[in-house]
Amino acid sequence: MSRRETTSPPPLIPPEIRQLNGVVREASVPALAPPVTHGSLADIPFDNAQQAPAEAVLSRKGQDGRWTDVTAAAFAEEVLAVAKGLIAEGLMPGDRLAIMARTTYEWTLLDFAAWAAGLVTVPVYPTSSAFQTRWILQDSGAVALAVETAAQAAALGPERDRLPDLRHVWTFEKGHVQHLAELGRDVPDEEITVRRGMLGPDSLATLIYTSGTTGRPKGCALTHGNFFAEVDNAIELLHPVFKSISKDPASTLLFLPLSHVFGRMVAIGCLRARVRLGHAPSIQTEDLLADLAGFRPTFLLAIPYVLEKVFNTGRATAEKMGRAASFDRAANIARRYGEAVEAQQHGTGPGPSRALRAARALYDPLVYRRIRAALGGKVRYAICGGSPLGRRLAAFYAGAGVQVFEGYGLTETTAAATVTPPLKPRLGTVGWPLPGTKVRIAADGEVMLRGGQLFRGYWDPQAGGVTPASTDGWFPTGDIGNLDADGYLTITGRKKDILITTGGKNVAPAPLEDWLRAHPLVGQCMVVGDNRPYITALITLEPDGIAHWCRMKRKEHLTAAELVNDPELLETLQRAVDEANKLVSRAESIRRFTVLPVDFTEEAGHLTPSLKLRREVIARDFGDEIEELYAKPRG
Repeated sequence: MSRRETTSPPPLIPPEIRQLNGVVREASVPALAPPVTHGSLADIPFDNAQQAPAEAVLSRKGQDGRWTDVTAAAFAEEVLAVAKGLIAEGLMPGDRLAIMARTTYEWTLLDFAAWAAGLVTVPVYPTSSAFQTRWILQDSGAVALAVETAAQAAALGPERDRLPDLRHVWTFEKGHVQHLAELGRDVPDEEITVRRGMLGPDSLATLIYTSGTTGRPKGCALTHGNFFAEVDNAIELLHPVFKSISKDPASTLLFLPLSHVFGRMVAIGCLRARVRLGHAPSIQTEDLLADLAGFRPTFLLAIPYVLEKVFNTGRATAEKMGRAASFDRAANIARRYGEAVEAQQHGTGPGPSRALRAARALYDPLVYRRIRAALGGKVRYAICGGSPLGRRLAAFYAGAGVQVFEGYGLTETTAAATVTPPLKPRLGTVGWPLPGTKVRIAADGEVMLRGGQLFRGYWDPQAGGVTPASTDGWFPTGDIGNLDADGYLTITGRKKDILITTGGKNVAPAPLEDWLRAHPLVGQCMVVGDNRPYITALITLEPDGIAHWCRMKRKEHLTAAELVNDPELLETLQRAVDEANKLVSRAESIRRFTVLPVDFTEEAGHLTPSLKLRREVIARDFGDEIEELYAKPRG
C-alpha cells in the first residue's frame, strides 16, 4: 500500500501522569512506531525506489519557475551516482562532509548521498561568517565542504590555511554535484551496498551545531536511530498531515533552513513517508508567496514569525482597502470558533453555536480563504516550532481552517519532544510528549527529556569523539515549564534568561517578548531587568509593518530618529505593552520601554541563525539606551 493512501489513524494514547504532592511532575506516552533495529537513513531512497518506483517523492523548480516531480526511482538513482562520486574523490566511511547552502534540492540530495557513502554530514548556516564556518569545519574535522555559491567558497579563502583536514570544496552553482555523479561512473554499485551495510541505528548520522546564544557552538551528535525514533513516531501521530485524509496527496514546501534540526527532521520524515517535498531557498515575501502559489502544499513547516507575518500582511492589506474593521471582526470570529472547537474536543463545551458557524461561513470567502491562498491555497495543517505561537494566533488559524500543530524540542532531541496531538489541541501549550518520549519537571521548574530521539552527546575531538551529555538518560533542557493535569507542556522561559529584580522577583521574559513580537509594528523585543528595580524593554520596529503604518498615517517623511520618538507611534506601542502586561503581575510588568532606530539582526550579532536573541551582545551594544531607561524617574 502506498504511504499516501488513507489508512486508519492509530488510537490516540493519552500521557501517563506522575504527580508529587499534587503537582504533575512527569508525563510519558508509549511509542507508536516500533524501534528500528537495523539499517540507516541511507536506505530510505532505495527502499522507496523498490516499493514505489513511480511515486513522486520530491519536486524540483526549474529555471522557468515550473515544478517537476522527481520519482522515487529517479531520486535513488541520483543518490547512488553522487554517493559513488564521493567515494571516487577518496572520502572514507566516517568522514565528515559539511554542507553550507540555503534550502535547496541539492542539499537533500547530498545529505542522502553522503549517508549512502557512509559519511557524516555537518550542516553550516549559509549566513555564517568565515570565522564561524572555520570553527565548525575545524571542530568537526570535515574533509569536504559543499557550498551553494562561489562567493561562499571565496569568503572561506583566508581561513583555508587553518583547515588542514579540508581537502575538497564543491560549489552547487558551478555544477559540482553533477560532476560528482559523473566522476563516480566507474565505482561499482556494490561499493555503496557495502557501505550502507556497515551502518546501523547507532551509527553517527550528523553533527548539528547549536546556535550558540552564549559561547561557541557545540556539535550535537545525532544517530540514524535518533532520526528514526523521531520521524517514525511523528508520522504515526500526525496521521492527517503525513498520510493525507483528503483527495490531495500530502505535500510540503520546505523554506526553513536545512541547517536547523527542525527543517532537517521534516525533510527526512517526508522522504520516509513518501510525502512530496519541495525546496524554497528564498524567504523574501514575494519569492516565498510565488513558490507557495506554484507548489500548493497541503501542509507547512513554519516558525511563529511566518504565521505572524501572514496574519499581519492580511490585516495591512485590509486596512489599505478600508476594511480593517471587517478584518478585525473576522479575526475575532475565527478565534472564538477555534476556541469553541477546542472546548468541544476536550468535552468542556458544546462546540461552535449556529450563529458562530454562520458568521464563520460569511467571512470564509472574504478573509479566511485569502489567508489560506497566501499559503498556497491547499494548506490545511502547519507544524510550528522554534518559539511559542501564542493562544490568540493558534485559535485564529484553527478558526480560519488551518490546524496548527505546535511542537517543542531542541537540536539535542532531534527536533520535537512534544507536539499537539490531533483532535486534542490545547491552545497556548506545546502539546503532549511525542510518542516514545518522557517529560519531567525538575524541582526548580527545568524541563527534562528522555526518549529514543535523545542525542548521543556533544562532539569533542579532544576527547576522541562524543562526550555523553547525560548519565541517567534524562537531558536537562535549560527551559522552564510546567505540565498540566492532562500532560500538556507549557514553556515559560529559559532558565538562564530568568531575570531577578532588586526586589527579589523572578521574571521570565519570554511570555512578554513573544506577545509583543506578534504585534504588526514590532520586529524584536528584549525584556531587561536583571538586578534592576523594575522591568523595561528594548523594542525594534518591523520594517513592512512600520512602512505600512507610515503610509496610512502619511508619515513617510519621518527619519528613523524622528519615527522612534513619534508620539502617535509611542502611544500605539504603549497600548501593546499594556496588553502584554495583562499576562503578568505588577512586579513583572514592563514599566518603561524604548524604541530603537535599528533592528536586531544576525549580521550585527544580535540574533542567532535561528532568530534567538543574543542577550549579552544586545545589552552591550545598547547599554546606553538601557541605562537611560533607569536614569529617568518613572512617570
